[in-house]
Amino acid sequence: MPVARRLFSELGPTAYKIAVWRRRRQRSLANLVAFRQLAHHKSTDPLPALIYAHKSLIRRRLGNVDMELQENKAVNLALAAPHVHALLIRPGETFSFWHLVGSCTAAKGYREGLTISRQGPSRGIGGGMCQFTNLLHWMTLHSQLTVTEHHHHDGVDLFPDFNRQVPFGVGTSIFYNYLDYRVTNNTDNTHQLLVWVTDQHLCGELRAMKPQPVKVHIVEEDRHFVKQGDDYYRRNALYRNVVDMTTGNLLEHKLLKRSNAKVMYDPDLIAAELIRQ
Repeated sequence: MPVARRLFSELGPTAYKIAVWRRRRQRSLANLVAFRQLAHHKSTDPLPALIYAHKSLIRRRLGNVDMELQENKAVNLALAAPHVHALLIRPGETFSFWHLVGSCTAAKGYREGLTISRQGPSRGIGGGMCQFTNLLHWMTLHSQLTVTEHHHHDGVDLFPDFNRQVPFGVGTSIFYNYLDYRVTNNTDNTHQLLVWVTDQHLCGELRAMKPQPVKVHIVEEDRHFVKQGDDYYRRNALYRNVVDMTTGNLLEHKLLKRSNAKVMYDPDLIAAELIRQ
C-alpha cells in the first residue's frame, strides 16, 4: 500500500514553526483586506433586548489537570474579556475572536493555562481561551446570527461529565490566529456582546437593538456510550429547534452535530445507565 504523504508541518519542529508562521501571516493579510467587514465598534450602553445570557464556572476539576492551570486561566480570561466586552456586531459585520483579542503572550501578562490538542490536555501561554469561545458559541446558537467559522476537538472526549452545563459537542477549538471563531450578522438587527469575569464565573450576554422573533432551543438526543474492543466512545446528536414566538410553531429542527468521540479518561467514571452493549 502507498505510504501516506506527510504534511510539511510534520517534518519537525522547525517545519512546524514555519507552517504556523505562514498560516498566521496569511490570516493577518486576509484580515487587512476584510477590515471594514470585521466588527470593532463598541458601546458601553447595553442594547435593550436580551437575546441570551450564560455563565460558566472558571475553576472546574477536570480529570488530573493541575488546578494551578485553572487559576492561571482565570487571569487569562480576565485579560481577554475587555477586548470583546461591549462589542457591537452591526448588520453585515463579522465578529472575529482573534481580531479583537490578539495574541496571548507572556509579555501581555498571560499565564500558562490548559490547552487541548489531538493528543489530549496540555499547557501553554494563554491557555483557557477555548472556554471564552465556548461561551460565545453557546449564546450565538440561541440567536439568529450565523456562525461562519467554528472548529471543534473532534474525535476525543477528554473529560468526564462533572458540572457540565452544556451538552457535549458544542465546544470550540481555536489557535491564534488562523483557527478562529467567527460570527456574521446577516440580520437587520444590531447585536452586542457583553462579557465579564467574576471571582467564579465567566459571564456573557448577547443583546440586540430589538427582540428576535424566534426562540431557539439546543436539544441533545440519543446520549450514550458504547464499548468497541478495549475502548469506549461517547455518542450523541445535537439539534437546533427554532420556534416562532408569535405562533409557537416549530420553524426548524436542524441537526448540528453527531458525536462519536473516543473516551480518554477512566471509563469507570461513565454512568452505568448510559452504557449500551
